[in-house]
Amino acid sequence: MKFSSTVKTGKADTMRISEAASVSGLSVDTIRFYEKSGLLPPIGRGLDGNRKFSAENVDWLVLMSSLRETGMPLEKMRHFAELYRSGNRTISERKQVLLDHAEHLETKRAALDHCASLLERKLGLYAEIEEVPA
Repeated sequence: MKFSSTVKTGKADTMRISEAASVSGLSVDTIRFYEKSGLLPPIGRGLDGNRKFSAENVDWLVLMSSLRETGMPLEKMRHFAELYRSGNRTISERKQVLLDHAEHLETKRAALDHCASLLERKLGLYAEIEEVPA
């Protein structure tokens, strides 16, 4: 993944969807999907009708992509986006959504570590078997 949690665009104003895609590491189609799915705050449009993404919009895209990549269901992401659109009065609820997801990731990480350990032992056994002359 090529993006970071804080976007540094080098631009003071806005960018087109293709630039937002380049900066965020997402495809234009993914950005459009996120917008249609209700995962993005309203994106401004220029006089030409084209989307005008701010650095804050791109940061949000990166967050949404990270949540999705780590297994958060779209419905929970929509709920989180709705809370965000409701303003600062929902900060504690948003924080809880992220804390719950972090706990989920920690559980998943422990399960993956256990599986990796089992695979390492099995591969070690296979290596020993292959070393014994037939």
